[in-house]
Amino acid sequence: MDRLEYFARLVEEDPSVARARFAYANELLHAERWEEAVRELRAYLELAEDEGNAWGRLAEALTALGRIDEAADAYLAGIDQSLKHGHTGMADDFGAALDAL
Repeated sequence: MDRLEYFARLVEEDPSVARARFAYANELLHAERWEEAVRELRAYLELAEDEGNAWGRLAEALTALGRIDEAADAYLAGIDQSLKHGHTGMADDFGAALDAL
C-alpha cells in the first residue's frame, strides 16, 4: 500500500483525525490532485487551528487550479495564523507569494 492509500484509509476510518487529514492532503498535493487536496486541507482547517503551513499549502493548490482570489485569501489567513504563532519567516514567505499572484 502506498502512502496516498494509507492516509486515505486513515481518513476514511476516522474523518475527525486532523493529522490524518493533513497527511492525506500532503500526499494529494504531491500527486498534483489539486481539487482533492483543497477539499482535504479545508476539512483539516475545520478540525484544527493551524499555525500557517496548511494555509500556504491550500493557497498553492488553489493557485494551481487558477483560483487566484481564493489563493490570496488563503495566503492572508496563513499570514495571520503564522504571525499569531510567532512564525514571522513563514508570514514573510506568504506575503511574497501573495505579491507574486
